[in-house]
Amino acid sequence: MIKRTKGDVIFDTLNIIFMILILFIIVYPLYFTLIASISDPTAVSLGKVIFTPVKLNWEPYASVFRNSTIWKGYRNTIFYTVAGTIWNLVLTLPTAYVMSKKYLPGRNFLSWYFLFTMYFGGGLIPSYLNVQHMHLVNKPIVLVILGGLSIYNMIVCRVYFQSSIPEDLYEAARIDGASDFLQFFRIALPLATPIIAVMALYYGVGRWNDYFTALIYISDNEWVPLQIVLRNILIQNQGAASLQVQEGMMADEETREYMERMKNLAQGMKYAVIWIASAPLLIAYPFVQKYFVKGVMIGSLKG
Repeated sequence: MIKRTKGDVIFDTLNIIFMILILFIIVYPLYFTLIASISDPTAVSLGKVIFTPVKLNWEPYASVFRNSTIWKGYRNTIFYTVAGTIWNLVLTLPTAYVMSKKYLPGRNFLSWYFLFTMYFGGGLIPSYLNVQHMHLVNKPIVLVILGGLSIYNMIVCRVYFQSSIPEDLYEAARIDGASDFLQFFRIALPLATPIIAVMALYYGVGRWNDYFTALIYISDNEWVPLQIVLRNILIQNQGAASLQVQEGMMADEETREYMERMKNLAQGMKYAVIWIASAPLLIAYPFVQKYFVKGVMIGSLKG
């Protein structure tokens, strides 16, 4: 048994305190969103909601469930996330597999080409003009096909194929007459479950949280994702507050009460939608956590 010194005990204690602090910083905002969504909006505005709900209020959730726009946004976001993540994997995994082959002709040139596009791009205006010329503006498919390949993720997958799958397996398959196509589907993919799960998580989170692409290319409310719906709720909340300040003195008591109620309802819906939007990722993460831990260690010992 190794004897622990006083310095070891102090280091472990400080490390535990530091980790607890980091955990609190990460978890508390999500916890606050939950308790704020079921608390009285006035108490939230006055800063009375800190660790426990104040005056339970379920009206924001009832309004969310009655709001068809929010559910359309939820439907659209699920579609964009699932279809977009599949599209990302279809492009990333074969590209990474091909780039992992040292005998690939022009491999160095292709590596530099991909690396160049990782740091340099045409910008927003040329991208928008390209999408416009392809008649994809305001079409839901644009949110699926754009951003199909992340160079960084492709490099991570390439390192995995190089370092985690022995070349001897491919050689044995070639001796048995297997083509590169069969080697990819029969050997590489079955052994690449950890990196596939990690890439699905990376791409899925990015797709789920993406709102800027929809903000630029989608204007039809029928196809906006949940993040745009949430943004609109935030804008409406700010607009209601401004309107209340501007017209509060001119309105009668009944009108002021109605404006105050609408403002509070918008604020409560804001927290409720944030929580509802975060729930699917929180549910999915534990199922891929073990693969995520394996994935972040890629390249730490080899390559």
